[in-house]
Amino acid sequence: MVVWTVANHKGGVGKTTTTVTLGGLLAQAGHKVILVDTDPQASMSYYFGIDSEQLSSSLYDVFMGGRDFNKDLVMDCLCPTKLDSLFILPATMALATLDRKLGTKNGMGLILRKALDKISDEFDYAIVDCPPVLGVLMINALAASERVIIPVQTEFLALKGLDRIMHSMEIMQKSLAKVFEFSIVPTMYDRRVKAATDALQKLETTYKENVWSGVIPIDTKFRDASQAQSPPSLFCPKSRGVYAYIKLLDYLKKLGPNNV
Repeated sequence: MVVWTVANHKGGVGKTTTTVTLGGLLAQAGHKVILVDTDPQASMSYYFGIDSEQLSSSLYDVFMGGRDFNKDLVMDCLCPTKLDSLFILPATMALATLDRKLGTKNGMGLILRKALDKISDEFDYAIVDCPPVLGVLMINALAASERVIIPVQTEFLALKGLDRIMHSMEIMQKSLAKVFEFSIVPTMYDRRVKAATDALQKLETTYKENVWSGVIPIDTKFRDASQAQSPPSLFCPKSRGVYAYIKLLDYLKKLGPNNV
């Protein structure tokens, strides 16, 4: 199973849209996909109409299971979607308590990776939607990943969020003795706006080979897809935004040795 984590310290840059759209495209291409919501705000869970506060189990139960959880526990937490091969491991507000409950215990940064290992024979891809703050949840999301996808809105304030996630990854690399493979994805791009083109140029100059050569444009169809609780690739497959994500997915699948 290939594991990608979508992360940035700034909210509103397209993390959930990126997770959902890539997941939908992979599922429609015949892959079995799990989307993991590690944000206590549960935006991705609500995207699919899942009210995780009403569920009998969620990602919180996986964490609270500690080292004793098994495959059945993880599988029991999954929720279906409109696509038969796309499943959600939902978040809940209780995740916000994990730093207090688990933050000082050894090995708590590897729970998600171990949970995904338990179900690796059931799925081709896992895509993890990250919270915007560094804590036990982001640590778990990064530790589980084979590639970090960093959506960055093409405006200068968003570049600061990129600086912070890069710093967090540096810290994590030292503690895990692991080098993160990462790809920066320019999002919400409007070529008519000079600030957007300037920000894109700054990204390409500063990070060079780690910046995807394409862009995700502003597309109101994404908002409509969210309202319909459907992946954009299913709701508006011919939209310019989905077309851009198709190109991004092709790029990501070609990058590493862990291709499916």
